[in-house]
Amino acid sequence: MNDLSGTPTAPLLEIRHLSKSFGAVQALKEVSMTIRAGEVVALAGDNGAGKTTLIKAVSGVYAPSGGEILLDGQPVRFASPQEARDRGIETIYQDLALADNLTIGGNIFLGREPMRKALGFLPVLDRRRMAEAARETMARLDFHVSRMDAPVSNFSGGQRQAVAIGRAVYWNARVLIMDEPTAALGVPEQRKVIALIHQLKAQGRGVIFISHNLQDIFAVADRIIVLRRGVEAGERRISETSHEEVVRLMVGG
Repeated sequence: MNDLSGTPTAPLLEIRHLSKSFGAVQALKEVSMTIRAGEVVALAGDNGAGKTTLIKAVSGVYAPSGGEILLDGQPVRFASPQEARDRGIETIYQDLALADNLTIGGNIFLGREPMRKALGFLPVLDRRRMAEAARETMARLDFHVSRMDAPVSNFSGGQRQAVAIGRAVYWNARVLIMDEPTAALGVPEQRKVIALIHQLKAQGRGVIFISHNLQDIFAVADRIIVLRRGVEAGERRISETSHEEVVRLMVGG
């Protein structure tokens, strides 16, 4: 990807020769990938291919056994997922980690609730700030729900994905890792999530998109990296490959 001068832009995130072992089991072996601003990179592979291990190594859940991770060209090591989030890397897992009984604003600020002083001294939740943040964040994603004060348990699967994405956007995530974001959604909801990811691209964020659904991958990704048994089986530009070639890379045929 180039800037306006035609110079290739530096990667937001770069993974170099990353390896991870669990005892005698090598789950990842020298995997490399780059993610640039405004780019969606799909990560594909069968169960056990190493996708989850890779994203957990990038997001601070696992410490890599070898290789390095660079953010804006600088080597980083995250001791926890919170350290990764503080540096702008947010992971949205399939279960979304939403509190069903809370509103959009409550979920955006979950664990980081803003407080204000009532009567000049009594600390209470700043619900107005939370509601304003929810409205502004959903508007930035061009995603609208009728009741901002409703608990997210009332929302559809696609709307719940929007809340999880909105939380990452509000806290200024620059790289979003999305683990099977369209799984268990109907076709209309899948389209809404794909539209949200295009919004993230337009905002200049980098996205790692993990999916078993090749149709969704081809609808949203710029590049695809296929893992097989912990090893990189191939990398292709979406515009230069086909479903059949990706399947061959996944199964080793």
